[in-house]
Amino acid sequence: MTSEGHRKRLRERFLKGGGKALPDYELLELFLFGVVPRGDVKPLAKKLLEECGSLSGLLQADIDKLKSIPGMGEASVAALKAIHEISCRFIKEEVSHQPVFQSWKSVIEYCRARLSHITVEQFHLIFLDQKHKIIADEIQQQGTINCTPIFPREVIKRALDLGASSLIMVHNHPSGDPTPSEADIEITRRVMKAAGELDIQVLDHLIIGRFGHVSLKEKGFI
Repeated sequence: MTSEGHRKRLRERFLKGGGKALPDYELLELFLFGVVPRGDVKPLAKKLLEECGSLSGLLQADIDKLKSIPGMGEASVAALKAIHEISCRFIKEEVSHQPVFQSWKSVIEYCRARLSHITVEQFHLIFLDQKHKIIADEIQQQGTINCTPIFPREVIKRALDLGASSLIMVHNHPSGDPTPSEADIEITRRVMKAAGELDIQVLDHLIIGRFGHVSLKEKGFI
């Protein structure tokens, strides 16, 4: 079986039957065909999934991690990161056209697509207008593997700069466990106190883990 013959048959299977019937590594092969013009990319597809654990882990892997995998050139790395960004923007586009409470499931999906597999802690702020529609989603801080310094004054200043009426706090736990720490609860209370003095509402604080999330509002802390 030549690699060109395999590529042709895989494309035909995909176009006739759709992608749902293909395992993850074959979908990844199809993607790699576009950036690796010749040769057998099945070993690379399987290696990528082995190194990153899953498709979502692969898409969220940092650039240095991807570059360290044999067979991954600059074009392949850039294309993978572009696919991740496109998928995030697709979900965000769905969320942005209606109040967040009408699309809360998509808000969670968006946060998970952004944060569930990254290896350092990031703290995001989603700012909303008076109708609870998204104005902006920004990285407020990025820390180490288990610590991100958060300053309530900076959070509120940015909300005022954007004219936001409310906000959602979001951060990830690189350990994979989304259980809130005492520090998570304390910073939530501090931001809520600072925001309340200026009539800015904190709608939720979402903690994203590898396979799940926790809402501090659902837990009764907001």
